[in-house]
Amino acid sequence: MFKPEDFSGKRALVLGLGRSGLECAKLLSGKGFDVLVSEQKAVSSSKPENSRITIETGGHSEEAFKCGFAVKSPGIFPKSPIMTRLKDAGIPVFSETEVGLAFCPPVRVFAVTGTNGKTTTTTLVHDILTLSARKDGFSAHVCGNIGIPLSSAAMTARDGDMIALEISSYQLEDSSFFSPESACILNVTPDHLDHHGGMENYISAKRKVFSSQRPDASCVFNAEDEICARLARECQSEKLFFSSVSTDKKLNAVYDGKDIIFRFEGEEFRIAPPKLPGLHNIENAMCAGLMTLGRGICLECVREAFASFKGVEHRIEDVAVVKGMRCINDSKATNVDSTLVALKSLTGEEKNIWLILGGLDKGSPYAPLVPLIKKSVRGILTIGDAAAKIEKELAGVAPIFSCVTMEGAVDKALRDGERGDILLLSPACASFDQFKDYEERGRVFKQIIRARSA
Repeated sequence: MFKPEDFSGKRALVLGLGRSGLECAKLLSGKGFDVLVSEQKAVSSSKPENSRITIETGGHSEEAFKCGFAVKSPGIFPKSPIMTRLKDAGIPVFSETEVGLAFCPPVRVFAVTGTNGKTTTTTLVHDILTLSARKDGFSAHVCGNIGIPLSSAAMTARDGDMIALEISSYQLEDSSFFSPESACILNVTPDHLDHHGGMENYISAKRKVFSSQRPDASCVFNAEDEICARLARECQSEKLFFSSVSTDKKLNAVYDGKDIIFRFEGEEFRIAPPKLPGLHNIENAMCAGLMTLGRGICLECVREAFASFKGVEHRIEDVAVVKGMRCINDSKATNVDSTLVALKSLTGEEKNIWLILGGLDKGSPYAPLVPLIKKSVRGILTIGDAAAKIEKELAGVAPIFSCVTMEGAVDKALRDGERGDILLLSPACASFDQFKDYEERGRVFKQIIRARSA
């Protein structure tokens, strides 16, 4: 656990010049620490506003190893040279999440993790908490892997505020002690295996969302996910379960085809789910409801948030209709399972989907896509570094067109597609080969689509 008092008078090392690194440096400098921000890549950076912050780029100098402790960017490999050297030097390394929480006043943390659905669920939890906080004179913050560093919230939060925190396996892996009041694991399927070094290490990272919780805290699990069910047996806090397919009365949230039924202490409450496509969004809503209702948030706050929720950008997001084709941005589908979810939600009676796949490969096979591609995909449009692997693994399943770039893929689909077809960007890959992140990839897709519709 990061305890600021243990490092009084010592210099802090922040690894990585990304958003979380810079916000963490601001937080630490504001709390009286001198900070060295060290970036491996040779990137340009502006002069820091705070004289306590020094920035170096293009590698880690010897000054980095004179610091009292380090804060690691989530993207740095655990066995990278810098991590090995810090370990050998006996310099403790913490996550930005732990450091941010250490400087937060007493707040209520609602932590969301899982392979898919994190951002949607976190956003919905935040909407519910915002409605509740307003009634009681507090504020609700949303941060973490959703794009706003927890360090930012630590600088503005007040006693009694609530935090909806999206937390990834990278962030959990780096946290030695993490104890949210409410947590969840939405699902666990293969992802980031290249980073974690295997599935068991990935599962171990997810386990950390509840492993340090107090007994009076709670954690929500997907009853239909085999790994979630296994992890639940290890959880010592209160366990709550949801299922989108079972109506077992022992479950805390179920779906009857129309409403979500929440069950607490012998009572049942019915709430209409948000109007979003796909069964996965029903599951996201069940989880968000359990996380909040289970901690005393009012039923009407959940009901109102569900009724007004419109989903999140880059997740099965309708962009425009061009030449009679419905164009959908699902850039947030950075793994195979997420693309499966998108295909399931859009598959109908016709074989009418043009699917853009590709980007930076994450080490998982593409074979799980085969059944739905056979059923619903007219053509596969490949882009990015993973194109050759995708073309090899999916050969013969559907016509494949090597398009290289996003623009090439969009133009191919609009040229060969027909009225009533769907153009779906759901890449099943990371974005870092051609784009800064999945958000930039999605924005580029939308810009191209809108230009073609003008």
